[in-house]
Amino acid sequence: MKQVIYYSPIGALRIESADGLELDSISFVDDIAPGKQRAVVLSPLFRKVFKQLDAYFKGKLQEFRLPLHFDTTPFTLNVWHALQDIPYGTTISYGELAERVNDPKAARAVGHANSNNPFVIVIPCHRVIGAQGELVGYRWGLERKQWLLAHEKRYSGKAVALSLFE
Repeated sequence: MKQVIYYSPIGALRIESADGLELDSISFVDDIAPGKQRAVVLSPLFRKVFKQLDAYFKGKLQEFRLPLHFDTTPFTLNVWHALQDIPYGTTISYGELAERVNDPKAARAVGHANSNNPFVIVIPCHRVIGAQGELVGYRWGLERKQWLLAHEKRYSGKAVALSLFE
């Protein structure tokens, strides 16, 4: 398993890939002190991830296009795909997400699938909120969830630089 650390404005992200062709996970790691990006030689895959994360945090990217490796159940995969359909800068409730996966009574199961998302930010599980509009249930901390939602709200409606996907 190859991994690199990306230092974002809201914490370090560990990016992992077993084969160098697809990502296996992107997750916050709290046991790494903030720091500058070290000068390391990045594989083409990791360069692409860094480029897209840089653009996201600058408000220039609203949708990630990265090769992701999924190892999960069909239900969970369906939830993760539905998460990717939530527009940048918007939120939906767990109940609405359950409806989108054609299982309206499965809000709790949807929440569980959401909490097991291995691709933080890239699969935007932070865009799911409580039924009354409250911030609930973010594995990486409600402060980060609030930051991400405010960040996206600030930049929503701006053009996406398509050259980032090359």
